[in-house]
Amino acid sequence: MTIVRGRPREFCVDAALSAALGVFWSKGYEGASLTDLTEAMGVTRPSLYAAFGNKEALFRKALDLYEREKLAFMSAALQAPTARDVAARMLTSALEMQTSTSGPRGCLNVISSVACGPEAHSIKAEILSRRASSEAALQERFERAKAEGELRDGVDPASLVRYLITVLQGMAVQASSGVPKADLEQLVKTILQLWPSR
Repeated sequence: MTIVRGRPREFCVDAALSAALGVFWSKGYEGASLTDLTEAMGVTRPSLYAAFGNKEALFRKALDLYEREKLAFMSAALQAPTARDVAARMLTSALEMQTSTSGPRGCLNVISSVACGPEAHSIKAEILSRRASSEAALQERFERAKAEGELRDGVDPASLVRYLITVLQGMAVQASSGVPKADLEQLVKTILQLWPSR
């Protein structure tokens, strides 16, 4: 009995996904056309669909890759000994990632969530859901810092999380618009000088 096998893929799935991530990161979900994606990935549309599903499924896989490769510092920062150290690690690591010359500037989550219109509602919802999970972990860490007497009286951990996330998102927007790294480094320094430690 002869076993008939499908034709093997003629491209590296990991490399193609990495290329797709670059397109989504530089153009956002809506800005990335299927032509942009297939050209960058070196695949035909049928091959893209066969390997990854539709554009939305491809974006979700690219987002998984982005979180594994580019945002690993977020969970690592939570292990820092103080809340200020957590903030410092997050800010400096984000700055390095956002201003790196090895990839697009800015933050994929910010770029894609800001640009999402009604037709990409599920993508925006996915990004917001992932962000909420990260923010919950950060709030838990800041709640602990407050319970241990590390933060000044009157500081609300939830508001402190929103403040830090807003700064991180603002840095991403500024980095993507070409603000010099030195200026953003000064911003990080100022934020840490203002941190509400006792």
